[in-house]
Amino acid sequence: MPLPELIEIVPLTAQVQAQITVPGSKSITNRALVLAALASGKTELRGALWSEDTQVMVSCLQKLGFQIDVLPDPAENSNRFITVTGLGGAVPAAGTAANPLELFVGNAGTAARFLSALVCLGRGVYRLTGVPRMHQRPQAALLDALRQLGYSVDSPNNKLPALIHATGPRSSQCTVSIEESSQFASALLLCATKAGWVVNVVGENADESPYVSMTTALISSFPHHGGVFQIEPDASSASYFWGADWLTTKFPEMRGSKIQISSWMEQSLQIDARFPSVLESFPSKISRHDELGDSIMTSIVLAPFADEPKSFTDLGRLRLQECERVEALKTELTKCGAQVKEKGDTLTVSPGPLHHAVIETYNDHRMAMCFATLALKVPGIKLKNPACVRKTFPNFFEKISLPPPFGLGAKILDADRARVLDSAELHPE
Repeated sequence: MPLPELIEIVPLTAQVQAQITVPGSKSITNRALVLAALASGKTELRGALWSEDTQVMVSCLQKLGFQIDVLPDPAENSNRFITVTGLGGAVPAAGTAANPLELFVGNAGTAARFLSALVCLGRGVYRLTGVPRMHQRPQAALLDALRQLGYSVDSPNNKLPALIHATGPRSSQCTVSIEESSQFASALLLCATKAGWVVNVVGENADESPYVSMTTALISSFPHHGGVFQIEPDASSASYFWGADWLTTKFPEMRGSKIQISSWMEQSLQIDARFPSVLESFPSKISRHDELGDSIMTSIVLAPFADEPKSFTDLGRLRLQECERVEALKTELTKCGAQVKEKGDTLTVSPGPLHHAVIETYNDHRMAMCFATLALKVPGIKLKNPACVRKTFPNFFEKISLPPPFGLGAKILDADRARVLDSAELHPE
């Protein structure tokens, strides 16, 4: 049975000792899939995330003619061992002007951006489409950069749907802005060596962008002639359990709890690996530019339990993602009784008591998981459309409900029927 449309998480009331495994990094998995397709020979990606976003990427690569084999990962149900047979920079399948090769990217920003660059190495015409929200998300800086490189791109509003006329590798250069998304630069850099491109990255924090830095580090360490590559656990997904660990320190009945992430890699490429240290000090200001990535949403939701008002700055890109996340966070936290002020791209959250509310998740996986963390200690939090976690963490609610040490042991209810859900009912369809 699928997850109900409305669930309620019963708050924890006793000490928890847990070691949680989290799925592989979405950001690294989708970058590694592109690099594996461009490599020479077979590359096995171990610990690769198997969720809506990565399944979209695999499906599109298969439509492009790449051979991909997928096997279960015995250590984590939401991971896979994925073997990609790379063709050294060739993209085998293509369409024509009369019959473009169709690639559906859902609402996966990484797939939309990375594939837009990758297909240029083919020879033919490709049409990229997605869900309505993906058609609203920024794409202009990337499409403009592809035009600078000499490729013809048809898009009436510089967003998806887009028709890309590919002519293969070509020695050329471009300048790309990362003001709206660092994924634009990452898309070009992943393909640059095989394509013969010189990519100049500009925009705020261009020299130190954590996601662009992750891309360049990944390119440097990747086995480009085939081999085995280990995907890190996802730090953004881990933030909900690190956040739950921090939350237990605020309640006497939970003191002595310890919630840890299993198999964590000490040297991580991900900006959100900083989350535990940032939360430990919990400074009065936290920036999304250079301190935290998506996990800043987790810290925003936890801020009412802090000891002083907290300001979260440089949140502009959150407005352009799966939903308008700045407005969504403010709206849903306010429903719970939090004091939240919005000024420009800054949210300031003051400490204070919270209460029950029905949370709209906006079909946004991170909204669902952030407020699920809050529900571990705030009674009466109900989540609409919890199945949206399929995007990056399909077994998230199972992790919350499993008994320790492999889960937190929280009861999850079908909120319409006040019935406890078993583990088989906690997976999205």
